[in-house]
Amino acid sequence: MNSSFLSRFQPALLSLFRFVTGLLLFQYGVAKIFKFPVLPYFADIPPLIYTAGALELVLGAALMLGLFTRLSAFILSGEMAFAYFMGHVMKTGSPVLLPLLNGGTAAILFCFACLYLSAAGGGAISVDALIGKESESPGGAYARR
Repeated sequence: MNSSFLSRFQPALLSLFRFVTGLLLFQYGVAKIFKFPVLPYFADIPPLIYTAGALELVLGAALMLGLFTRLSAFILSGEMAFAYFMGHVMKTGSPVLLPLLNGGTAAILFCFACLYLSAAGGGAISVDALIGKESESPGGAYARR
């Protein structure tokens, strides 16, 4: 298969990746803040988890729209790294580093997905692209050439 065949879909797929990542984070924010759907894990959350939910709700929505994508994704990447180490590695009191054992696989994946989006930007189908923010960032996926 010719490697350039799928590369023509890269702009749209980057936007789709950004949207789905934002949607998945947004759902965690909705579950933590609005208790929907009702999950026992999020029934009585401490303030730190509530704050994480607020970040996921607001910045997840921003990612879905492609608004302030780089900044939103960078903040979410840091939040997910923090969540992995505080909420998964140390959840039993003694460190458990293996994600299969500590339940942190999603946090790691979200961390690196958001880190990638902070570098790549929102893609061609985003509010950032609509208002011209993507073309201002040198070295970005949609920088002027």
